[in-house]
Amino acid sequence: MKRKYTYLFLVLAGVLVGALAFSHIDVTVPVAEKKIAVTSFSNDAAASPGVEHQPIRSLKDLNEAFVQLAESATPSVVTIFTEKTVNRKTISPFDLFGSPFDDFFNVPRDRGGQNGSKEVLRGLGSGVVVSADGYILTNNHVVDNADVIYIRTYENNKVAAKVVGKDPKTDLAVIKADVKGLKPIAIGDSDALRVGEWVIAIGSPLGENLARTVTQGIVSAKGRANVGLADYEDFIQTDAAINPGNSGGPLVNINGELVGINTAIASRTGGFEGIGFAVPSNMAKKVMQSLISNGKVTRGWLGVTIQDVDENIAKGLQLDPPEGVLVGTVVDDGPAASAGVKTGDVIIAIDGKKVTDTIELRNGIAETPPGTTVKLRVWRNGQVKLLSVRLSELPGKEEVAVEEKAEITDLLGFSVSELTSELASRYRLSRDKGAVLVTGIDPSSKAYRAGLRQGDLILSVNKKNVSTYKEFLAVAGSVKKGDLLFLLIERQGSKVYFAFNI
Repeated sequence: MKRKYTYLFLVLAGVLVGALAFSHIDVTVPVAEKKIAVTSFSNDAAASPGVEHQPIRSLKDLNEAFVQLAESATPSVVTIFTEKTVNRKTISPFDLFGSPFDDFFNVPRDRGGQNGSKEVLRGLGSGVVVSADGYILTNNHVVDNADVIYIRTYENNKVAAKVVGKDPKTDLAVIKADVKGLKPIAIGDSDALRVGEWVIAIGSPLGENLARTVTQGIVSAKGRANVGLADYEDFIQTDAAINPGNSGGPLVNINGELVGINTAIASRTGGFEGIGFAVPSNMAKKVMQSLISNGKVTRGWLGVTIQDVDENIAKGLQLDPPEGVLVGTVVDDGPAASAGVKTGDVIIAIDGKKVTDTIELRNGIAETPPGTTVKLRVWRNGQVKLLSVRLSELPGKEEVAVEEKAEITDLLGFSVSELTSELASRYRLSRDKGAVLVTGIDPSSKAYRAGLRQGDLILSVNKKNVSTYKEFLAVAGSVKKGDLLFLLIERQGSKVYFAFNI
C-alpha cells in the first residue's frame, strides 16, 4: 500500500514539474496595427514596425491571435462591382446563305439595329485599400474593359471608382474611389516570406453576400511561373481557400501585412482545390507606384532572348556545373548588343547576384528602371567576362484608348494587333514585325462573310500600306458605316484582296 502511494506521488510530481517548465515557454505571434499611408502620387507604401508580441500559452490564445489578425486586415478590403454593356447580335436565317441572297429575300443590308440588343454584363471581385484617400489595388482582369466600376467599403458604403492604370503583364490594376478616411493595409516584404508560413486570404468569393470572407492556410510554394496567367509571373502559391470573386483581394501574413494579391486558382472543376496563386507584394508595390505616378508601367529591356541551362546544354557548352541562363538572339542595336553580349553567352550573375533561371532574370530586368546600368557576369568559351549594360525601355506597341479599340472593332467586325514575335510564334508566321494581324473576327460580320479570317496579315487598307496599329487606325478609323473597306491581306504566303461594306 505504501509503495502504491509512492508511485502516485511520483506521477503527480512529474506532472507538476512539466507544467511549470512549459509555462515558461512563449510562442509569439506578432500582430500588427495598420500603418501605411500612400498619399496621392507619393506612393511610399512602407509599413512601420509597431508590432506587439502576443504570447501564446493555449489554444485559446492562438485562436485570439487569428481573430485579431482578421479584425486588423478586414477593414482594408473592398468588394468591387463592374458593369459592361455589350451588343448581342441575333443571326437571321438569311445570314446563313451569305450576302448574295440579301436582295433576293429583300433583307435590309444593315440589320444591326433591328436584330441586335444590348446586354449589361456584371462582374464582381475584390480589392485592397492602399491609401486613406481612395487608392485601391486589385487585379486587371477584375476591372478590364468595364464601363462602370463601384466599390462597397467595410462600412457598407457604395462609392463610384475609376481606373488609374492597368498592367495586363502582371494582371494588376489600381482604381481610385472618391472617398476619404479609408483604412490602408500595411505592405509587407514578400521576399522575406517563407514556405510553410501561415497566411490568410480575404475577399468576396462567389457573391456580394459573402463579402470579406476570411480563409486561412500556409504558403505552399514561392516563385511559381509558367502558369499561363500573366507575362511576368512570380506567384506565391497557397492552400488558403480562394474562389471566384476573391480575385484582387489580399493575402496577409501573421503580421497583418499584405504579402500578395490573390489572382487565380488551379482547378479541374472550377472550384477550390487547394492551389491558389497570388502576385507577390514586392512586385505589386512597384507596379502600383508606377501606375499611380505615370498611369503605366515602364520596364527595363536587355534586348536578348534567353533559355534555361540544363545538363545537356551545359555539357554542350562544357559548362560545369550547370548554371545561369543561355543567350539566344541578341537584338541588333539593343542594349545587350551595344555592350558586347553575344549569342551563346551564359549570364551567370547580374550586379553580383547569381542568376538561377530565365524567370528570375526576366523579372529582375523588367523591374529595373530604363536607363539603369547593370553589370553582367557572363561565361563565354571557358572564360568569365564582366560587361556593363545600360538598359533601355521595353518596346511595345502603342496603346490606344480601350473605348476607341472597342468602337473600331465593333464597327469593322474584327480586331487587329501589331504582329509581335509572340503572336508570330502563336500563329506560326515567319514575319515578326512590320504587319498588322487579325486576332479576332465576328462570325456574323460582313468581314467574315467576305472571307477574312483570324490569322490573316493586313498589308493595306483602301490602297494605303499599313505596318503598325497606328497606321491601320489612321485609315480604318476614318471610315464610317456603309463605306467600302478594301483590304490586301497575306495568308500562307499568298496575297488576297477582300472588299466589303461595313
